[in-house]
Amino acid sequence: MHGFSGRGLDVLWANGVIKAVIFDMDGVLIDAREWHYEALNLALKEYGFEINRDEHLTIFNGLPTREKLTLLTEMRGLPTDHHVAINKLKQKYTMDMVYKYCEPCDEHKHALSTLKARNYKLAVASNSIRRSVEVMMDKSNLNIYLDAMMSAEDVKYSKPHPEIYEKTMALLGFQPHECLVVEDNENGIRAAQASGAHLMIVKDTVDVTLNNILLHIQKAESQHEN
Repeated sequence: MHGFSGRGLDVLWANGVIKAVIFDMDGVLIDAREWHYEALNLALKEYGFEINRDEHLTIFNGLPTREKLTLLTEMRGLPTDHHVAINKLKQKYTMDMVYKYCEPCDEHKHALSTLKARNYKLAVASNSIRRSVEVMMDKSNLNIYLDAMMSAEDVKYSKPHPEIYEKTMALLGFQPHECLVVEDNENGIRAAQASGAHLMIVKDTVDVTLNNILLHIQKAESQHEN
């Protein structure tokens, strides 16, 4: 049985079992959770509603805005005829913050550029809308390393349903056992597990380093050898 020592990571290339790495975006590649919280509250306050930070992290984190609003209708009685207007406002406020605060992260650029140079296919699969994904990846200078970008608008069912990961893997041309998914929140973790892919769980964007990713690739490779 092979150990998970992290030795020999410099020789890991995409010629083993793992061929692709698929990243969630918010909380993984982009520290946007606070932006989403503030943007949603700005929009909600115009209609007399509000959520606190603990609720956002424990209940709403990682869900598409439309599902957050559905939950607020169930929990707080938010009128459904406000959903469309609040959703549009929330997206506007979010994009304002993205243009103001989103910037490149050297650690992430190093990780993705090195993985790309080692012939791994790379993708982002996010519950965010397509425009948010495209702009955040562009502003962070990570889009040049990606082979695919999937958003909530590309699937019928959002996370925790595995559809977005299943579609991303199919688009890349690989089976679940050939892919590593990097996730940070419960809904995304459940989606990744249901897809059958290997999983790397992070608590924050600072955990997304080349070494950590390669360690999880090595672990996945060793599991297939046993």
